[in-house]
Amino acid sequence: MTTPAPSPGTECPASPAVGEAALRHILVVDDSRMQRRIVAAMLSRLGYRVSEAGTGEEALALCRTDAPDLVLSDWMMPRMDGLDFCRRFRALDRASYGYFILLTSKSDKADVAAGLDAGADDFLTKPVDPAELRARIAAGARILRMERELSEKNRLISETLDELQALYGALDRDLMQAREIQQALIPETSLTFGRARVSFLLKPCGHVGGDLVGAFSPGHGALGVYGIDVSGHGITSALMTARVSGYLSREFMEQNVAMEQRFDRFFALRPPEQVADLLNRRLAAERGADQYFTMVYATADVRTGRVRMVQAGHPHPLLLRADGCAEFLGQGGLPVGLFSDARFDRIETRMFPGDRLLVYSDGFTECRMPDGSMLGEDGLVRLAAKVQPSASGREFLDDLYWHLGNEACPAAGADDDISAVLLEYGV
Repeated sequence: MTTPAPSPGTECPASPAVGEAALRHILVVDDSRMQRRIVAAMLSRLGYRVSEAGTGEEALALCRTDAPDLVLSDWMMPRMDGLDFCRRFRALDRASYGYFILLTSKSDKADVAAGLDAGADDFLTKPVDPAELRARIAAGARILRMERELSEKNRLISETLDELQALYGALDRDLMQAREIQQALIPETSLTFGRARVSFLLKPCGHVGGDLVGAFSPGHGALGVYGIDVSGHGITSALMTARVSGYLSREFMEQNVAMEQRFDRFFALRPPEQVADLLNRRLAAERGADQYFTMVYATADVRTGRVRMVQAGHPHPLLLRADGCAEFLGQGGLPVGLFSDARFDRIETRMFPGDRLLVYSDGFTECRMPDGSMLGEDGLVRLAAKVQPSASGREFLDDLYWHLGNEACPAAGADDDISAVLLEYGV
């Protein structure tokens, strides 16, 4: 007993052999009703939902209301032939790709080229052979399946990118706020303490950075200044700078490890090497503090010009004398927080009226010049000599940074944070 073929347009279960999820609906277009019925019956037995149209105009109308996954269209039809129909089919606004097979008896290369130019994907010779039809449909199903899979992957990628963009936007806003908070750690760009003036420069390479500069004074002509560079970059380093800034607070002297209270009446500065040791032991005792930082911390007596300092792995401070001489101070030393038993040695010098002490991060000396070499200490001295002689305070630092970025290292600040503290004596 033969099972009758389903009527056109009837939903049928997909054949396991060729029925693909991407190919369910096929439109057969032919001005010959008999030819349409023959091809439609073959496709129905393969498990596809089949629609029929006798003209190109009728087929276009069906495509707009019930878009097929694949079209089988005769080439030779009155009014609108298969090529014109194919061109208009390609011009339709579709959510997905539609596979197009031309039914033709033409085999000339020029005809094949014309069909491909019109947008056809494949050709099927009339009269239609069932085995060849099955093979062509299976090939189209594979193409459509790959196209659908690619479209789905692109959709997922697009959605993921949108989510990432939203997350990036939120993170960017948080980082901008964090930058403002970090900049607020040094609200003034310049401070005056008696005969001394301290100025600051802080230029993170990203939204936030790992450099920290500051100064404080308990009064009585004593002054403490520091420059710090936390290992690494970004958020983790910025969190460490926020923690360290609390240890060296200018507003809350009782929390400042560089201060000690005497006779329950006033605060005094601890020796620099003792401050470095306290910070080193505190970082070693804290959980999660697996970072370290380099530091120059100096105390100055603004009445006599006597300066005591400790260099903990930070670049050598540069002493610019009023007579134009320049000298680097210190022997290097170990960073704070790297070794629990590290020792820190004191350095002593004296400043005279007109002298300047520049504490800077390695963002200056390790800045890459156009030839690939680093600026270095000699380059920093040359750079400082280019600053206008009349420039002082923050103007001196801004001018120094300008020369760094515009003359010595065009990409200044791109790879590392840049910071500096300028102590001027006898202002």
